[in-house]
Amino acid sequence: MTFTPKLVLAALALTLGAMTPASAAGELPPAPDILKKAGVLKAGVKCDYPPDGFLDAQGKPQGIEVNMAKQVAAYALGDASKVELACVTAANRIPMLTGGKVDMLIATLGISEERAKVIDFSDPYAWGASDVLVLKDSPVKKLAEFKGKTVIVLKGAWQIGWFEKNLPEVNLLKLDNVSDGLQALMQGRGDGYAHDYAVLVGIAKNNPKARLVGEFYQIGFRGAGFRKGETALREYVNAAMKKAYVDGLVAKWVKDYVEPDLQQVTIDTWNLAKRPKAD
Repeated sequence: MTFTPKLVLAALALTLGAMTPASAAGELPPAPDILKKAGVLKAGVKCDYPPDGFLDAQGKPQGIEVNMAKQVAAYALGDASKVELACVTAANRIPMLTGGKVDMLIATLGISEERAKVIDFSDPYAWGASDVLVLKDSPVKKLAEFKGKTVIVLKGAWQIGWFEKNLPEVNLLKLDNVSDGLQALMQGRGDGYAHDYAVLVGIAKNNPKARLVGEFYQIGFRGAGFRKGETALREYVNAAMKKAYVDGLVAKWVKDYVEPDLQQVTIDTWNLAKRPKAD
């Protein structure tokens, strides 16, 4: 099932050309007052979601989206270190934003009409799809076969809504983070672990005890999140993210954080023209 709300399609029509390698990077608008006055960008990022956001051996956030937050600070404030990074989860990221703990979310945040009632989104900058991880010897071959079974999901993740609408007979075990989800699957507490394909494909590749079902669902788009009405910041980040992509920085970051045989797949998810087509 393809997720294509009207707000995403409208933004997508404006950004497809701007987010492709052939485009020329335009000039950035003036840095917004909210950043100039504060002298720092407060950004919420994932810390349990490699390669987009994770903690290194020193406990510092690293990853593709983390680097994008640093790059926005570099463009706006002249220094990539002028960013305060806060680790967020799928469940607490929007409350962290609306509560003023961060000024921007770049945290694998799927654009949805429901979320758009609470926060504003940037233009879509990447697409994503969902799959389900199962144990190697699982009899499940298709999503429909999870009826009456237990599927592990992360609290606040968009896979929950998809299963509630399309496979309401599935029992959902809601956990906090990626490592909890994988551990629960390995322990047999669920029949599958539903999450973003970009995460699961790497897990499946490195875990001989697991495999993907291989049926895409909940195809959607990521955007940075902002508090309602902070238009200048949103427009600046739109321009900064497009410039970073066109300047080849996203491809560089992918090569820094992704295994060689998964690099092109990851780069393609940042090219909106390569998104899966609607069913």
